[in-house]
Amino acid sequence: MIAYLKKLLLLSPITSVALLCSCNQGFKEQGYTAYFGGEIINPNSKFVFLCKDNEVIDTIKLDQNNRFLKKYDSLAPGMYTFKHDPEYQYIYFDKNDSLMIRLNTNEFDNSLTFCGRGDEKNNFLMELFLKNEEDKSSSYDLFDKDFKTFSTTIDKDYAAKKAFYLRRQTEIGWDKGFDLYAKNMLDMNYLTKKEMYPYVHKHRTNKSVCKDLPKDYYAFRKNIDYNNEKLTTFSPFVRYLTTMLSNVTCKSDSKKMFENSVKKLEIADSLFTNVKIKNAILNNITFMYLLEDQNVTNNKAFLDKYFQLSTDKEKQKEIKKIGESIQHLAMGKKLPVVDLIDLQGKAVTNEQVFTKNTVVFFWTTEAKSHMEHVHKLAAELTKKHPQWNFVSVNIDDSPEKWKTTLSKYNFKNTIELHATNFEDLKEKWVITKIHRVMLINANGTIKNGFVSLFDAQFEEYLK
Repeated sequence: MIAYLKKLLLLSPITSVALLCSCNQGFKEQGYTAYFGGEIINPNSKFVFLCKDNEVIDTIKLDQNNRFLKKYDSLAPGMYTFKHDPEYQYIYFDKNDSLMIRLNTNEFDNSLTFCGRGDEKNNFLMELFLKNEEDKSSSYDLFDKDFKTFSTTIDKDYAAKKAFYLRRQTEIGWDKGFDLYAKNMLDMNYLTKKEMYPYVHKHRTNKSVCKDLPKDYYAFRKNIDYNNEKLTTFSPFVRYLTTMLSNVTCKSDSKKMFENSVKKLEIADSLFTNVKIKNAILNNITFMYLLEDQNVTNNKAFLDKYFQLSTDKEKQKEIKKIGESIQHLAMGKKLPVVDLIDLQGKAVTNEQVFTKNTVVFFWTTEAKSHMEHVHKLAAELTKKHPQWNFVSVNIDDSPEKWKTTLSKYNFKNTIELHATNFEDLKEKWVITKIHRVMLINANGTIKNGFVSLFDAQFEEYLK
C-alpha cells in the first residue's frame, strides 16, 4: 500500500502556480474565492472538467505545458469532482481553499496528489480511497469463506482503517462538512461487504448462509441516513445502497430475477423520500436488471414499473437507450463488431476470433487480483472444456501497458486481445463491470451475453 501521500510542489515557471503550491502560504481572499489548478502528465485530452453532483460546472483548458489554473470568485464549500476523460476523482473545497493537483494518466488514482490550502484533507481522502480499492481487489476469495472467517477478517480490516481515520482527523482537524464524506467512505466500504456476503456467497458457492447470520447482523441499517442529499452522487454511499437492495431478497425463496428486481424498485420507492436519491437508486436498479435479464416481455414490464416510479426524465432516456443496446446482444444475434488488435498490433475481425465456441472475458491492469484470478480460472476451464476457446480482452487505454503487463506473466491457452476504443466497446457490448463474460457460438452469434466466470454454475453453460 502506498505510504501517506506526500505533498508535491509543481515545478512551473508560472509564478501564481508556484505561489499556490507553497503549502504554508495562503490567499487573503474575501467571500468564497477559491483556486483550482495543476498539471496533467500524459493527458488524454486538453480539458479538465470541474463537476458538482455529476453536472459539469466548468470546462478548463490545459496550456501548452499541460497545466491549468482557475480562480473562482464564488465556490460554495463542499464535495466536487474533477474529470479528465475517461477518469474522475473527488476533490473537497472548504472556504477559500487553493488546491493544485498533479497526476499521470497512466496511473491516474495512484499518481494523484494535492497541494495547497486544503491539501491534507484531500490527500487523506485519496489514501483512504486507495486502501478501499486495494481491499476490493484482494477480497474476491473472502466471500467464499465461512461466516466466522469472513466476519473476523472484515472487522479487523475496518478497525485498522478506523484507527487511521481517527488519527488523521485529530492531526488535520477537519470540520463536520468534510467528515460527512470521510466517515461515509470509511463506513460504507465495510457495510457494503456485509451486505454483499450473503448473496455473493450463495452465487459463488451455491450455499446459503442466511440462517448462519446473527439476529442483529443488519442492525447497522437503522443508523444510516438514507435521505441525505449531500450524498446523492457520492459513490461509496450509492454503492452501498445498491448493494443493500440486492441483498433484500436474501431470506426469500424466490429465485425469479424479475419479481426480485420489481421488489427492489418498490422498496426503493418506499425507503427513500429524497427525490434525487430515490431517482439515482431506481436508475441503478434498472440498469443492473437490464444487464441480467434478457427476457423481452419481462424487460417491458419492468421498465413500465421503473417509468412509473422515476421522475428523472433525462435518465429515463439513457435507460431506454441502454435497453435498446442490450437487445442487440440477445441470444442468437450476431455479436456487434468492435475494434480489437492482437499482440502484433494487427486488427482482428469477429470471423478470425470466433472459429469455434468461445468464452470472452475482460480485464484491466487496474484490478491486478481479478486479472490473475480470471486468467487462472480460464486456464483450468480450457483443460476441462477443450471444445471452447477462451479470449481475453484488455480494456486499458494503453496497448503498450497491456503488452508490458502480459510480458510479466505466462498466461497459457488464452487468446490475448486489446480493445482500442473502449467507449465503442462499452456502448456496443454494454461493458459496465469487469466480471462480465460472453459466450459466443462458432458462427459468431451470441449464446449468452451476460454471465460471470465466477458463477458457481458457470460450467453448466459450457455443456
